[in-house]
Order: sequence, then structure tokens, then C-alpha cells
Amino acid sequence: MKSKLFLFSALMMLSLSLYSQDKNFYIFLCFGQSNMEGAARPEPQDTIVDPRFQVLQAVNCSDIGRVKGKWYTAKPPLCRCRTGLSPADYFGRTMVERLPKKIRVGVINVSVGGCKIELFDKDNYKSYIETAPGWMLNMIKEYDGDPYGRLVEMARIAQKDGVIKGILLHQGESNTNDTLWTRKVKKVYESLLKDLNLKAKSVPLLAGEVVHADQGGVCASMNEIIATLPQTIPTAHVIPSSGCTDGRDNLHFDAAGYREFGKRYAETMLKLLGYK
Repeated sequence: MKSKLFLFSALMMLSLSLYSQDKNFYIFLCFGQSNMEGAARPEPQDTIVDPRFQVLQAVNCSDIGRVKGKWYTAKPPLCRCRTGLSPADYFGRTMVERLPKKIRVGVINVSVGGCKIELFDKDNYKSYIETAPGWMLNMIKEYDGDPYGRLVEMARIAQKDGVIKGILLHQGESNTNDTLWTRKVKKVYESLLKDLNLKAKSVPLLAGEVVHADQGGVCASMNEIIATLPQTIPTAHVIPSSGCTDGRDNLHFDAAGYREFGKRYAETMLKLLGYK
């Protein structure tokens, strides 16, 4: 009798969880280093956001009234409490602008400025942190010392509410000229798919180029390696950065550059979803 009651309760809980999931709520995971964090100061036009675009807060931010693991209208910052405008901002804005009104878009952004892709390697991140510069450690601590683990934790929360449709990456400056970068990204991507029970063909990886040579990008040579990513990951798509304006350091995009870059991520994703 007890076993039957247990089975009935389990089935009820499963049905309730499935019922609460909104298949018209498209979720996208975002990770990387400082350009995905967002390095540009938001301008007045960036404060107006369609509430159909949501962010799942990945860290507690009492100064802006946000709690980890809760959804909010996606007004910047979308990463940590004091980060700036990023490609994720205008990715989401463009998505809700172009998608049918019944569809909402949510992003989760777990990024760490200056980090190598090794920080998101679930098997080796601890050894990477041991060699990380001191200024990076406080950012890593905001994710309880495990950014990859935080991304998965937040993604599992999001899966109760919607459906993960894609993964956005912007990383590479700190791995410039690393010919093993594509294989390292492949390991992280495949780990995310496995840990979240996702299929590659329905959850593509969108990887953006670093600041382009046409803007004087100091890490522009990395784009040659990023361009080869689809050879290692068939479901990867490279987002070009040519013409996206940058800041004085020639390392980070400026606000206008992030807006254009985010739109390009969205245009690729919309095509993959079957929308013109």
C-alpha cells in the first residue's frame, strides 16, 4: 500500500512540474569572460525593456533588489551586480521583438572577467583557480567558487519554468592563440548538455568573435581559431564581430558595439529556430 501511495505521489509531482513548465518561455545560457559580463556603461535607451525579456539572477544583489534564483525584467546589469551592457542584452531584446507575442525569453549570465575557458571545465577548474590572479578571485567567490556549477544550478531552476533553446558564449581573449581552445570549449558544451539532459541538435552553441581587426582588436588573431569551432562542434555557430565598435582599450566593445553584436547573436538564433 505504501509503495502505491509513493508511486501516486511521485506521478502527481511529475505532472505538476510538467504543467508548470511554459514551452513558450525560451531560455538561453550565457557564459564567458568580460565581454559577456558586459563592460560598457548602459545608456538611457538601455533602461527601457520589454517585460517579456527576463533574466534569472545568478548572484544576490541587494543594492538593486535582486535575489539569486529569481526572475526579473532584464534591465542591465544581467550578470553580476556591477557589470555593464553585454551582448546578452540586445540578444534578448531582439528576440522578443521578432518572436510571436506569446513567447517570452529568459537569459542566465554567469561570466568572469579575464578568465580562461578552463574556469568552466568542471573537472579541472579548481587547479585553474589556484593559479588565477588575485583580482579575479572575488568574482569567482560570488559564484561560491564554481561558476560552472552555478550556471548548471540556475539552469535547472530555469528548466522548471521554460525550455533551454541555446547557449551563448563569448570568451577567448585570455586564450588567444591557444590551438586547443576549440576542444576545451567542446568539453564544456558537452558537459552542459549532459548535466542538463539536453540534446545538441536542439540546443546550439553560439560563439562570438572577439573585437575584430577592423577595430584594432588586440586579440583579433583569436578569431582565426574561433572560426574553426564548427569543425569541432557541428552545432556551433560563429557570430562575426566585424564592424562592432569597441572602447579605447581595443579589447572590449562599447555600448553601440554590444547592441549590434547582441542583434547578430539573435539573428542567428532566430534562423536556427525557423524564424526569418
